[in-house]
Amino acid sequence: MSRLSLSAADQHARHWFVDIVKSLGCTIKIDAMGNTFAVRPGRRDAPATFAGSHLDTQPTGGRYDGILGVCAGVEMLRVLEEKGVETEFPVGVINWTNEEGARFPISMVASGVWAGEVPLEKAHSLKEVGGGTKTMKEDLERIGYLGEMEASYEAMPLGAHFELHIEQGPILESTSKKIGAVQGVQAYRWHTITVHGRDTHTGTTSFPHRSDALLTASRLILHSHNLATKHGCLASTGILNLSPGSTNTVPGTVVFSLDIRCPEDETLRVCEEEMKRDFERITAGEDVAGLMQGGTKGKPCTVSWRLDMDSPATNFDNDCIRCVEDTAHALLGDAKTQEGEEMVLRMTSGAGHDSVYTSRWAPTSMIFVPCRDGVSHNPAEYCKPEDCANGAQVLLGAVLRYDRLRAERGAGNVS
Repeated sequence: MSRLSLSAADQHARHWFVDIVKSLGCTIKIDAMGNTFAVRPGRRDAPATFAGSHLDTQPTGGRYDGILGVCAGVEMLRVLEEKGVETEFPVGVINWTNEEGARFPISMVASGVWAGEVPLEKAHSLKEVGGGTKTMKEDLERIGYLGEMEASYEAMPLGAHFELHIEQGPILESTSKKIGAVQGVQAYRWHTITVHGRDTHTGTTSFPHRSDALLTASRLILHSHNLATKHGCLASTGILNLSPGSTNTVPGTVVFSLDIRCPEDETLRVCEEEMKRDFERITAGEDVAGLMQGGTKGKPCTVSWRLDMDSPATNFDNDCIRCVEDTAHALLGDAKTQEGEEMVLRMTSGAGHDSVYTSRWAPTSMIFVPCRDGVSHNPAEYCKPEDCANGAQVLLGAVLRYDRLRAERGAGNVS
């Protein structure tokens, strides 16, 4: 499936969401980024405890990333309404806009605006990828979701934020665990790296006389992997463009993405500084770490870095984490893995989520459930029905536990 943000398919899903939560007794608020907040009243008037995620997808799916969290939130509202449960404080569900960043190229951009970390004007002026000319603001207007409410934590404060999500990795499945109680999200920084060499004829320019931007870029990418391995980080390149793009012309310019991730901010900083130092040496023609072994030294290139995204490591709220863990243990009872281990695992998320930004201004945690082979952003993305149900049960229970905790402490917010 494909449901890119603010597309016709996304508009259809948004209409479904609004219609169904209204039928379950909720009021709707839509902000200037199209973030949609469904609120069910409680006994006291205070910021709601929310279940939040997103309905947009990557170009090829899948069917669970984000969608599971929103649908489970809707199911939570249905259970509360059908059972006549009255919560102490309001509860609700959020559909965040453009979490994926697949169509408009900043991930989690709308929750970032809400948190005050992405300027509204910057977000509204983002143009669709692939050479399109439409901006986020234009398409928000077109599909009818450019809300009048300010997109901010002040205009729409959250009492707490819980997000159910597939793990998008192999740990839970490979260890036979059923629930991940997420304690935080690792740090990551996205860069655009540009290598400049010189366009020359492939038949008339010998290796020693070439300033080959693509060959140099390939060494940089390999070295980023090796340095990330050394420091216990991750480094990935998902986009690479070269010019002039001719079979018989040595590429003179290469532009590629570099995504660096690590659980600790300081380790990521050290790894990145070492990459920057070595990239300069490699492009200057030095044989760093044997990368040129067996090859021919050519003429130097130059390299430049542009920081596109900086997301520091995030630590979630201890009370929210305990609500997730206590609910999961109550649900799973004494069940153990074949190795005799508990079915609940504390985890750090390797991927960014809207919960990163909500945690800046509201108590937050996440709930992970296993997905087959750890595959995500792929048509093969799959989560077993029983695991979806477990996640939904834990989401409902965590929200209700946190509501009681707020009531016991006699305050709208716990932390």
